[in-house]
Amino acid sequence: MSDDFHASKPIYLQVADRICYSIVRGEIKNGEKLPSVREMAVEMGVNPNTIQRTYAEIERDGMVETRRGQGTFVKNDPALIASLRTRIQTEVIETFVENMKEIGLSRTEMLAAVQQFLMKQGEAE
Repeated sequence: MSDDFHASKPIYLQVADRICYSIVRGEIKNGEKLPSVREMAVEMGVNPNTIQRTYAEIERDGMVETRRGQGTFVKNDPALIASLRTRIQTEVIETFVENMKEIGLSRTEMLAAVQQFLMKQGEAE
C-alpha cells in the first residue's frame, strides 16, 4: 500500500482515501479489523501519529469504530459502503470534469472522449 504521497493534500487524508478505496473495492471487508496504528504506519511508511489522525478522521466520518482494547474495525453496514462508493464516485467525476474544463473541453467533447477511451479499453481487455 505504500506509495508516494502528493504535496497538495495532507498525508493523513491521502491514507484515509486509500483505506476508503480498499473498503469500497472489498479488499477490506465489513467488520474487519484494521491493522494497528503501528503496523499501518510501517506499511505506509509514515509516522504513527499520522495514522492515529487518519483513524480518527475515518471514525469521525462513520466508516470505522474503535473498540477499546481490541482495535479499529470497519463498520458492518452495507448501506454505509454503498454511500461511500457513491461519494467517491462523485468526487472522481467532479475532479475529472473540472480538469477537462480547465483544458477547454465542452460537455460533448468530454462525453465523446470518455466513450472513445472506454471503447479502446474494451479492445484491450
